[in-house]
Amino acid sequence: MRIKRVIIIIGLALLVVAAVTGFLFFGPATKATADGFFYVKSGSTLADVKKELVAQQVLNGTGLFSTVSNMAGYEQVKPGRYKIPSGTSIVNLVRLLKNGRQTPVSFVITKLRTTENLASRINKHFEIDSLAVIHFVADSLQPYGLDSNTYMAMVMPYTYDINWTAGPRTIFDQFYKAYETYWNDDRKAKASAKGFTPLQIVTLASIVEEETRDNAEKPNIASVYINRYRKNMLLQADPTVKFALKDFGLRRILHGHLKAVSPYNTYQNKGLPPGPICTPSLESIDAVLNAPETEYIYFVANSDFKGSHIFTTNYTDHLKYAKLFQDELTRRTKAKQAAADSTAAQ
Repeated sequence: MRIKRVIIIIGLALLVVAAVTGFLFFGPATKATADGFFYVKSGSTLADVKKELVAQQVLNGTGLFSTVSNMAGYEQVKPGRYKIPSGTSIVNLVRLLKNGRQTPVSFVITKLRTTENLASRINKHFEIDSLAVIHFVADSLQPYGLDSNTYMAMVMPYTYDINWTAGPRTIFDQFYKAYETYWNDDRKAKASAKGFTPLQIVTLASIVEEETRDNAEKPNIASVYINRYRKNMLLQADPTVKFALKDFGLRRILHGHLKAVSPYNTYQNKGLPPGPICTPSLESIDAVLNAPETEYIYFVANSDFKGSHIFTTNYTDHLKYAKLFQDELTRRTKAKQAAADSTAAQ
């Protein structure tokens, strides 16, 4: 009876040990980071990974992690961005890191204007340094048939799933693939029918994008610039002056601004600028591709300041509506200054 009792006690003890061990190995062990991801930088060692797991408070300690890593043969570190939910077990954590099952970054392209803007955005979301992006744009665009002036045309306004560790070539390959997919035979035919290449369409669309947020007005604005281009007129697009000056906060283009020396200044240079002045939305590209045939040559913001424009076919009418807008702008500016002065005097 005593032997049987001892055997039962030993058996129960072994079950307890097994249960505790199982819980330690397979039970919840991690805490989530602030953004839910754990980052392993390129060149990291296993010691670096352990240090970061504690530093980012994913684990309180790495003793058990080391044990499981040894048992699993986790030695070769794979850099990446890993989603580690709170309560992940040690076993699953080691498996995740060992297998390199990183979660891609959902990289959203919205309006960008300069290489520096793009480089900064990429640096914010990926491991890559912004200078590496700038150097890539300067030296490595030849395979795409584009250059530092034109490459923005291929940075389409999509969401791209790209690994955090991706280099500039991988990222730009994704851009180019999307660009090639967008410019199917049907869209190329539409561009050709209007007398433009896809690159020229995107360049025009970038100007339309900067002129208005109203998608309903974009086709008519596109028709104005298409008509000026066909008549060999100066495009005289204010957004190109802002781009030439790299002053995107300008609210009022003055005569002095129009003299800016730059191939992008369409008040000084006929034809299209050397490339897009921003990454246009799909609505703006479609507005150019599907621009109606009009006789509009001019447009000016409506003096009611509701965001719409008045389109005209002759300069006399244009000047009339332009004066109404400028007079109202001056009135509003003075009223705002008077209100500020009154507040300061109180």
